[in-house]
Amino acid sequence: MKRTWLILLALAAAAAAVQAQLSFITNANNTLSVTGYAGAGGVVNIPSTNDGLRVISIGEYAFFAQTNVTSVTIPGSVTSIGENAFLSCFGLTNATLSNGVASIGAGAFGNCDNLPSITLPGSLTNIGIQALDGCFGLTAIGVEAQNSFYSSVDGVLFDKSQSTLLQFPNGRGGSYTVPGSVTSIEDYAFQDCVYLTNVTMDNDVTNIGMIAFYNCRGLTTVTIPGSVTSTGDYAFEYCEGLTNVTIVNGVTSISFDGFEYCSSLARVTIPGSVTNIGGEAFEFCSNLASVYFQGNAPTVDSPFVFSYDTNARAYYLPGTTGWGDFSTNTGLPVVLWNPLIQAGDASFGVRSNQFGFNITGTSNIPIRVEASANLAGPVWIPLQTLTLTNGLFYFSDPQWTNYSGRFYRISSP
Repeated sequence: MKRTWLILLALAAAAAAVQAQLSFITNANNTLSVTGYAGAGGVVNIPSTNDGLRVISIGEYAFFAQTNVTSVTIPGSVTSIGENAFLSCFGLTNATLSNGVASIGAGAFGNCDNLPSITLPGSLTNIGIQALDGCFGLTAIGVEAQNSFYSSVDGVLFDKSQSTLLQFPNGRGGSYTVPGSVTSIEDYAFQDCVYLTNVTMDNDVTNIGMIAFYNCRGLTTVTIPGSVTSTGDYAFEYCEGLTNVTIVNGVTSISFDGFEYCSSLARVTIPGSVTNIGGEAFEFCSNLASVYFQGNAPTVDSPFVFSYDTNARAYYLPGTTGWGDFSTNTGLPVVLWNPLIQAGDASFGVRSNQFGFNITGTSNIPIRVEASANLAGPVWIPLQTLTLTNGLFYFSDPQWTNYSGRFYRISSP
């Protein structure tokens, strides 16, 4: 019995010590909110009551930059965690949230670099923007199964129906395929996912939100499906590793600052469906050399769409319009994209049992040679994708003898 009393006394003393390190304010309904912490760090168990009053919330910035706190347990009495409550708690490796928590404010656990995972309780009804942004050690976001508003698939946060992707954990890397159930990529969903290298989306996705892929500097390739008519502002800004962007026909607008500071982007093809490019969309893309347009010149929202892209050129197709105004409005030089098969020179014909011909046109443009066995109901098969060097390339086809007829055309990849 004596030992039991000693243990109880020790626990009571520990609880009192934690409560003494916390500061509170008394709310109008005679409840308490945690407003600050002044302890030495380590494990912090927030009490459910203090001096007989119920603790119901953790206030904004209450634990801001408390880098020595390694673990925090939030009791079921707490229903809300305020904005930036645990912002920049770099040492935090464990956060336990009980089933009473209904609201987590914007930035609540932002920049908690060493937090490896977190499970959102079944009671949660609202999570603010960027609540887990900058958590570069975070590899999994879990959700208790009984939650009616949110769900988790493979450690990624979705709404309950899994039609909206809300948050990809910053610590995950490699490639990711967005599930087919998803129609919307929420604002900030992939922000600061610096280890992500590739994202695949299918034609069920209709919305890519604002700042959705901001600062995904490890991202190298992305395809924007034609089902997405426009992307949110700053959607791919500071994706410094992005080298390949495919914009599928159907997209009508490229947003404000959409690809600004994508310094590795060398070439982009813009489909004919795009009718408008937002201000500064490709500004500071210092490596951008070639912008291929497959339709008429789009309108631009400002003269700074291609600012500081000193090596960039716009290539346009024969028969399309508006390029004089486009060049004037953007300062971007425009060049006719007009590769031709040369049928009248000595290159045309059979050489070493291969049929071939010269292709001429503007230097350093990509083309694709395609072939069909007939022209009545042609099925065009890609044979080779190449780049015209110094405005000339000799193409040869070793398979020409396998067909009774062989027809060729060149197109933009």
